[in-house]
Amino acid sequence: IWRQCEERQNPPLLGTVNQLPSSLSGLILSAAMPFGNTHNNWKLNYSSEDEYPDLSLHNNHMAKALTPEIYQKLRDKQTPSGFTLDDVIQTGVDNPGHPFIMTVGCVAGDEECYCVFKDLLDKVIEDRHGGYKPTDKHKTDLNPNNLKGGDDLDPNYVISSRVRTGRSIKGYTLPPHCSRGERRAVEKLSVKALNSLTGEFKGKYYPLKDMTEKEQQQLIDDHFLFDKPISPLLLAAGMARDWPDARGIWHNDEKTFLVWVNEEDHLRVISMQKGGNMKEVFRRFCVGLQKIEEIFKKEDHPFMWNEHLGYVLTCPSNLGTGLRGGVHVKLNHLAKHEKFEEILKRLRLQKRGTGGVDTAAVGGVFDISNADRLGFSEVEQVQMVVDGVKLMIEMEKRLEKGQSIDDLMPAQK
Repeated sequence: IWRQCEERQNPPLLGTVNQLPSSLSGLILSAAMPFGNTHNNWKLNYSSEDEYPDLSLHNNHMAKALTPEIYQKLRDKQTPSGFTLDDVIQTGVDNPGHPFIMTVGCVAGDEECYCVFKDLLDKVIEDRHGGYKPTDKHKTDLNPNNLKGGDDLDPNYVISSRVRTGRSIKGYTLPPHCSRGERRAVEKLSVKALNSLTGEFKGKYYPLKDMTEKEQQQLIDDHFLFDKPISPLLLAAGMARDWPDARGIWHNDEKTFLVWVNEEDHLRVISMQKGGNMKEVFRRFCVGLQKIEEIFKKEDHPFMWNEHLGYVLTCPSNLGTGLRGGVHVKLNHLAKHEKFEEILKRLRLQKRGTGGVDTAAVGGVFDISNADRLGFSEVEQVQMVVDGVKLMIEMEKRLEKGQSIDDLMPAQK
């Protein structure tokens, strides 16, 4: 599909309104699916300069990349399913970004977006993923045997371990763009696949709209439940349309393997458990993920993937592996050290509070995870977490004794 998309480069479905006789221009109703006013071809009555968004106060990757020239070149393009440039950028236009945090500022509505709007998205991807070029090729490695160690993280410091990713199902548009019927088809196919799993992966699906109060409370207690998005970034991208229709949660009987259906991506797959055995968490993640994909392949709906972008997902920030491998770890002393941020940067890791992005650490417990998604394989990213966390625990033990950690400072990975 990548080559087909590049070959046809998707000319506009209807051309511009200005190209039509005035007697017909008033009759133009977009052939694109009517999900929002960004699909409105009537805007083509106005010049590109008139329609170009005001990005003067914006701090996101889209705003950095989108020039008036790129906007003019792409504004009348549509993907085969009808997603436009203004659909891609709307969340970044409506949400200028944090003054100190660079948000992405754009989403894909279908797999073809990354080709049709590549003049913009290639720049966003290169900026967001540390110089990843349009000619670069991504590495995929879901063989858990290639991970070295990971079963020996000190349980006195590591509270829990988790690996998650997203997956998009080929043949369907993505959550910012899908129709109700399409979203329900994704749910139906996903439930069929997940309910066919056996052994350690045998489990049950809980649709959000049919959930009993008891089931809801249990999922809240287990920290499994996802709620209607309240983030302006997600709302402006159309993620919450028709909520909670065709959304749900599936987990195995042991509650160590979890799948969210139709949240930000078609599927969010999570493997997790208490303690520091990241090796076991990653093994379950790889095996379960590959079992699910085999079932989808038999239904002629494999996951979206190509050799340049790896696994294709809604947000450009998650392209590649889509993987975030992390542990909740106690780092009371290291967190107060003047070189804590530098250590994380050198190890290619990032920290969050245990409540997620932008939350504070409680009791010196941090969520430490890989910073990269694209350009490194799944094994390489989890290996960085395993090796980095082991080193930081060693540093923490030194600092508890009042000893120096200067000789433990890592080189830049």
